[in-house]
Amino acid sequence: MTPLLATVVYAAGILMLFVLGSEGKSRTSKALLLPIVWLLINGSRPISTWFETQTVAFSNTAESSALYAAIEEGSPVDRNIYLVILAAALFVLFKRRTTVARFLRANPVLLWFVAYCGISIAWSDFPFIAFKRWIRLLGDLAMVLIVLTESDRKSALKKALSSTAFVLFPLSVLLIKYYPQLARYYSPWDGRQFFSGVSVDKNMLGMTCLVFGLGVMWQFLCVYLDKKKAKRTRQMIAYAAMLGTVLWLFHVIDSMTSLSCFILGSSLLLLTSLFRTARKPVIVSLLVATAVGISFSVLFLHVNTGALTMMGRNATLTGRTDIWEGVLAFRGNPIVGTGFDSFWLGDRLRRIWASGGQLFGINEAHNGYLEAFLNLGWIGVVLLTLLIVKGYRNILAALRREPDIAALRLAFFTAVVVYSFTEAGFRTNCPVWLAFLLAIVAVPKARPSKGTRTLDTSNSATSKAEVELRVASSLAS
Repeated sequence: MTPLLATVVYAAGILMLFVLGSEGKSRTSKALLLPIVWLLINGSRPISTWFETQTVAFSNTAESSALYAAIEEGSPVDRNIYLVILAAALFVLFKRRTTVARFLRANPVLLWFVAYCGISIAWSDFPFIAFKRWIRLLGDLAMVLIVLTESDRKSALKKALSSTAFVLFPLSVLLIKYYPQLARYYSPWDGRQFFSGVSVDKNMLGMTCLVFGLGVMWQFLCVYLDKKKAKRTRQMIAYAAMLGTVLWLFHVIDSMTSLSCFILGSSLLLLTSLFRTARKPVIVSLLVATAVGISFSVLFLHVNTGALTMMGRNATLTGRTDIWEGVLAFRGNPIVGTGFDSFWLGDRLRRIWASGGQLFGINEAHNGYLEAFLNLGWIGVVLLTLLIVKGYRNILAALRREPDIAALRLAFFTAVVVYSFTEAGFRTNCPVWLAFLLAIVAVPKARPSKGTRTLDTSNSATSKAEVELRVASSLAS
């Protein structure tokens, strides 16, 4: 097929996916379009870069200088798009301010972390750049709150994840096969060809496949387990097609970290969805501890090095250990760090690249916890640790009230924790960070009152009975 014909065919295929995956009459508000657009942008590439061809990175000094400027200044087009979406999101949240206030009160550790990130702008060498990036952090949180404050959270989560997957996965295949100048690039070291699809590089595409692939797997299981669901067969066809596409993309891009975390998260999804026993707190904790412990042991304690060899990796984790050792030589204040998202800027970035070796051309530490230390110091690491611990406790609580949604939250949580061992998973404006926020945010319990539609009402008979019992008790007293 010619590229033009392929574009028409793939566009028709994407429309067909939306038709097959549709649940009929929408149970979500129009405001959900905002987080969907946010996910589409952050799951692919900045709008301003869509018409740039992929080449060999950093082939000369001029290209490196241009990249310095791009990193520090950003794009006015992207900035304005983000600001418009964020302004609209804040308007939506203001209209839902009572519910939003309850969510914020239920998540004090998250507020501490966001507040400290904002305070750390004060000691950044580039406070204006850090401030702009902190605003985007608020944007991430705003989009998550829009999804979670919908009257039907499950439908909202499904629609946001499926809409993004139905667009990004087929589009990645189209670009790789028919528009190679937009979706392929070459290593500056050995000239190897890599595939980026809708993203800027293979690791970013792997991140997109990880997050939205888990979302598709979750929805497939939800439909499969609901034997009485209307339009069940056609929805399963749509989700099965996307799972096949995800696996093909994983095969092509060779992103072993994302693939391993996808397998890990999918395994947890299967267990907690198919077996009620696996949702017991003790069993869940055992499963998570086993998954994280084995991953940590293989990566850092060199237990069963054959596993790394099978994945095509070595003891240096494809040079990551050299990167970790190298960037620590450029760290700032160990207590407070260099300021929010400020480590990879200015003269420090130039000195890091000038040191050569594995540090040339990088803009992340390839470890989420080390990234937090470099930017926020030990205080930031402690707050991140508290956020992880509190988030896990929130998931355990959710397994009792919303087991179907909590299964996805658990898969996201575990996948991100392990993913961040070798990638910068706790960076704003990326799918992994957004998945982490969706996983850890505490959902406040419903407070039913006369004449008020509750946010947390579930479709389950148990939840309805609890609400009726509370109302009856209230009237009796």
